[in-house]
Amino acid sequence: MSRTANLHRKTGETNIEITVDLDGSGQAEIATGIGFFDHMLTLLAVHSLLDLKVVADGDLHVDFHHTVEDVGICLGTVINDAIGDKKGIRRYGTAYVPLDEALGRSVIDFCGRAYLSFSHNLNGTFAGQFPGELVEDFLQGFVNHGQITLHCDVLKGRNIHHMIEVIFKSLGQAIRHAVSFDERRSGIPSSKGVL
Repeated sequence: MSRTANLHRKTGETNIEITVDLDGSGQAEIATGIGFFDHMLTLLAVHSLLDLKVVADGDLHVDFHHTVEDVGICLGTVINDAIGDKKGIRRYGTAYVPLDEALGRSVIDFCGRAYLSFSHNLNGTFAGQFPGELVEDFLQGFVNHGQITLHCDVLKGRNIHHMIEVIFKSLGQAIRHAVSFDERRSGIPSSKGVL
């Protein structure tokens, strides 16, 4: 069974094509026009073992916000589509990831309910030209359109690049575990029988 999905989403602010394969090997082809964001999405693919292709053309002459948020929306949508009926998946994933002085934690539930809790100190910071507060905008779009519950925390850090990087890496690791199949389960991972 192929767990792949693709989406073309065009608005007055962005034009995005995205493809995902949940059972990939971490291959990434990313071109958003935002170098730091491309780097983070590549890390997400590598650590989740998703094959991910993203081509985004956004109104970067305004700022990065629309592109980053809309890529989050599209990523949530295609992962939700690719995961299908959720039979046999683990559903939950938890990961802690360190990077030198920084430590990040992501806890995810593919439950069909959108909720984001994001504890950080990134507002008003920059990694190069990338505003730290855009990480939350990306994650909000991702959970809303993926119907995902996600708790992310930057637990420690000094370097803003590192602090953002541990979020994307830990999110990738948590996704990898949650969408993998549990060999002991064949049905929906819920006592309700539906997610």
